[in-house]
Amino acid sequence: MAEWMISFGVALATGALSSWGVGGGTLLLVCMTLFLGVGHREAQAINLLFFLPTAGISLFFHRKNGFLDKDTWRQAAVPGTAAALAGAVLSMAVDVSMLRKPFGLFLLYSGGSMLLSARKKKETK
Repeated sequence: MAEWMISFGVALATGALSSWGVGGGTLLLVCMTLFLGVGHREAQAINLLFFLPTAGISLFFHRKNGFLDKDTWRQAAVPGTAAALAGAVLSMAVDVSMLRKPFGLFLLYSGGSMLLSARKKKETK
């Protein structure tokens, strides 16, 4: 019963974060691999399946509210799709243990960047 509640809480939190564009998918990967015992590749697949409906819903509401910059979207869609495909193919060709350290470094860098930018914004106000 507790595992179901943890899974539900993680899905709810990451869905909300994803819809805000905060990176809920990253949190979902970490929670699945660390707390739920899901393998890294399986977690990636679940994360991608989880992302599709949340991204679609978020895109709909962002467009409806006038927050979608069509020029940027047009410029980013093709290279982003190609990079995602290349990353997926590469991740299947590489040993999972080789992905863990770069992913951890990426998380540390991203978190540090967010903290520093928040601090700089606070100082400029």
